[in-house]
Amino acid sequence: MTVLVVLGIVTLGLGLTYAGRTTSMSPLWSVALICGAGGLLAALIPALWAQSRRDADLRALAKVYHGDVDAVLITDSRGKLEHANPSAHTMLRLQGCDRIDLALAQRLPNAAAVVARHLAQLDQDLGAQTPAREVLRLSKGGLRLALHNTGDFVIWRIEFMEARGEVSGFGAGLGLPALLLSAEDEVLAINDAAIARLMARDGKKIERLEDIVDDLPLKSGQTHRVHSPRGVVDMRAALAARVDGMRELFLLGPDHLPRNSTGLSEVFDALPAALLHVAGYGQVLVANRAAQRLLAIEAGGDLGPLGNLVEGLGRPVRDWVADVLAERVPNRPEMVRVRNRDDDCFVQITLGRVVAENAPAGLGGDTLLAVLHDATELKQLEAQFVQSQKMQAIGELAGGVAHDFNNVLTAISGHTDLLLLRHDQGDPDFSDIEQIRQNTNRATALVGQLLAFSRKQSLAPEVVDLRDCLSDLGHLLNRLVGETVRLRIAHDPALMPIRADRRQFEQVVMNLVVNARDAMPEGGEITVETKMVTLDAPLARDRALVPEGRYVTLQVRDQGTGIAPDKRDKIFEPFYTTKGVGKGTGLGLSMVYGIIKQTGGYIFVDSELGQGATFTIYCPAYDPAAAPPVDTPNAATPQAPVPAKQSKGRGEKILLVEDEPPVRAFAARALRLRGYEVEEAESAEAALEKLRAPNCEVDLFISDVVMPGRDGPSWVREALETRPQTPVVFMSGYAEDVYQKTLGEIPNSAFLQKPFALADLLAKVEHQLQTRAERLP
Repeated sequence: MTVLVVLGIVTLGLGLTYAGRTTSMSPLWSVALICGAGGLLAALIPALWAQSRRDADLRALAKVYHGDVDAVLITDSRGKLEHANPSAHTMLRLQGCDRIDLALAQRLPNAAAVVARHLAQLDQDLGAQTPAREVLRLSKGGLRLALHNTGDFVIWRIEFMEARGEVSGFGAGLGLPALLLSAEDEVLAINDAAIARLMARDGKKIERLEDIVDDLPLKSGQTHRVHSPRGVVDMRAALAARVDGMRELFLLGPDHLPRNSTGLSEVFDALPAALLHVAGYGQVLVANRAAQRLLAIEAGGDLGPLGNLVEGLGRPVRDWVADVLAERVPNRPEMVRVRNRDDDCFVQITLGRVVAENAPAGLGGDTLLAVLHDATELKQLEAQFVQSQKMQAIGELAGGVAHDFNNVLTAISGHTDLLLLRHDQGDPDFSDIEQIRQNTNRATALVGQLLAFSRKQSLAPEVVDLRDCLSDLGHLLNRLVGETVRLRIAHDPALMPIRADRRQFEQVVMNLVVNARDAMPEGGEITVETKMVTLDAPLARDRALVPEGRYVTLQVRDQGTGIAPDKRDKIFEPFYTTKGVGKGTGLGLSMVYGIIKQTGGYIFVDSELGQGATFTIYCPAYDPAAAPPVDTPNAATPQAPVPAKQSKGRGEKILLVEDEPPVRAFAARALRLRGYEVEEAESAEAALEKLRAPNCEVDLFISDVVMPGRDGPSWVREALETRPQTPVVFMSGYAEDVYQKTLGEIPNSAFLQKPFALADLLAKVEHQLQTRAERLP
C-alpha cells in the first residue's frame, strides 16, 4: 500500500510540474493534473478504507472486552499497544507504556522474552485458530496468559490468579505440605507447612518440583524421597488434578495417616484428594470426605470391603489388593467403576504400601493407601476413540464391499445392455431383460448408500433451498406416512440456502420421516421444521463440537415411543436396529449420519421414553455473496455428456486393463462391437509387458484403479514415460473424490465410476479419443 501511495504522489507531482511549465490552461495541463490526482486518489482510497475498517474493528473489540474482569490488552502483530480495558489499567500501571512487553514488565520479570517468544510463534502459526496459552510463575502466585491472533490485532488476556483467590491462601490451615503445580511442574504456590518442612537441595527458593523431589516422575499414592531441613525423608504423594491444567500436590508423612482403624486425622479428612486407607485383606478402614463424595458413601456408614465400592477390575478386588501388598504384581493404576452411583462414574485407583510401623495399631501388618482420581471424562474420551475406530473399520468394510459389488453390478449391467442391443420392445424377452436392468439400478442405489456411509461417494453439491426441497417432497412424504399419521411442515421465513447434494439430502429426509412413522404404530403427528440458528460460541454435545456461525437446522419430531437412554448412543451405528426381525436392516440412520457428515453438517437426537424423538440436523448456511466461487471439475477429467447417437470407431487400438474377468469381457466386447481394436490385460504387469513389444501401438489406455499388485495410476505413469500423448480412462467402484489428488497428476485422464452402462463407456472413450485427435498435429 505504501508503494501505491508513493506512485500516486509521484504521478501527481509530475502533473503539477508539467502544469507549472505550461503558460496556459491547455488540455495537456488538465490531463496531466487529473492523471496525477487520480493516481494519488487510487492509492489513498484503499488505504483510507482499510484504516477505517481497522479502526471500526478495534472499537468493536474494545466494546466487547470493556467489562471483562481480567486484564485485556490489544496490540498489533509487533506488540504495539493499541487498547487496554479498565481492568488492565487497574491491575497494570500503563501510564507511558506503548508496548505490551513494557506493560507486563511491571508484574513479570522476564516479560520481554515471553512476549518475543509468543509473537514469533504467532508468525509461524498464522492460520492457527486455537489461542496460545501459558501459565507463568510470579513472585507471589502466578498468571495465565492467553493470546488470540485476529489477523489485524493480537488480543492478550491476562488473569492474575491471586486476584481470584486461587493462589493466595492456598493450603492455608493444612498441617502438611501443599504445593500448587503448573502443567510443566513449576511451583506456583506453597503453603506455610511446605515452607517449614521442605527445602530445595541447593538451599535456594523452591521454584520447580525437581528442586525438592529426587525420584521423579511423581506418582500419586507412591512414596517419594523429598528434601527437608533434616535431610531426605520419605513422604507419600497425593495429587489432585484441576480443570485448568494445574495440579495440587499434598505430601503426607506418617503422622498424617489415620491414627487407628476407626478414626481420622484432621489433615487426612480435610484433603481435597480422595484417599482410602485399606487393610491387607481389602477392608476399607477409613475414607476421607473427598473419597466419600466420589464413591457415594454415606457419612458414618459402614465402609465394607473395597470390592463393594468399585467394580470392573476383571478379577476380585481383594486378590488385587493382596497381590499389590505382597508385591507380586507391578503396582500400576487401575480403572474401575463406582458401584453406588446412579450415573456412570469411573475412578483411577493407585495403591501405595504403608509399612507396619506407620500403620494403625492392631492391624498386624502393612496396609495400603489408595489415591482415587475421577476418570469419568478420560473414560468417555476412550469410549469416543473406540467408537471412532469401530466406525472407521466398518466404513472401510462398507467401502470395500461396495467396491467389489460395483464390479459385479458393472458386469450385470453391461451384459444386460448388450442383450438389449439384440432385442427390441416387441421381443418377448425384452420385459425380462428390462426387469434385470431396473433391479440392477436399485442395487446400484443401495451400493451408493453404502458408499455414503463410508464417505467414499462422490457428492454433487448445489445450492439447495430447503423450502423448495421439502415442497417437492411433500406429496411423496404424505404417501410414505400413511393415513394414520399427520405430516406438518413448517419453515422459517428468513431461511437461507445450504450447499448439499439434493438427491442425497432428500434421502435423509425420507429416511427420518419413515423412522418417525414406524415409531408411531398407533398414529400421531410428525413435524418437519426448518429454522435459522446463529451460534455465537461453539456448541459441544454428543461427542461433537459445532463451530460458531450461522446454520440452517432441520428438525424431524414425532410423538412415538421414544428411544431408551442406553440406545441413543448406538442408533447411528450400522446394523443396529430396534425394529423386529425383518422390519429393518439397521443401515438407515447410519446412512443418514454418513451423508450429513460428508456434507459438512451435524446430526443430534433428543428423546425420552414415551415422549417421542427429535432429530436435529445442522447445516452451514450458504451466503452467495460471501461464498467463494464453486469449484469446477478438473480439466484433466472432463465429464463428457452421452451423445444421442455415437459414431463408430475407426479401428483405434485400446489397451484394456481390468482384473475382474466379467467386467473385462463386457467392456472388450462392447468396444469391439463399436469398431475398436482391443488388447486385454488382467494386471498392470501384463499391460506393461504388452507395451514392451516393438510393434505395439496404443491410442487409449483403459484401466481399473485398484488391482492386485500395481495399481492403475502406477503402471500408467510408467507407460506415459514412453507414450506421453496417450489419453487414459480410469475405472473404479469407488468415487472419483477418493483418487482426486492421484488422478489429477496424470495428464489427459478421465474417470468412469462403476457400475457404468454401455453408453457411458462408449461416450467416455469417444470423448478421450476425440480430444487426443484435436491435440495431435
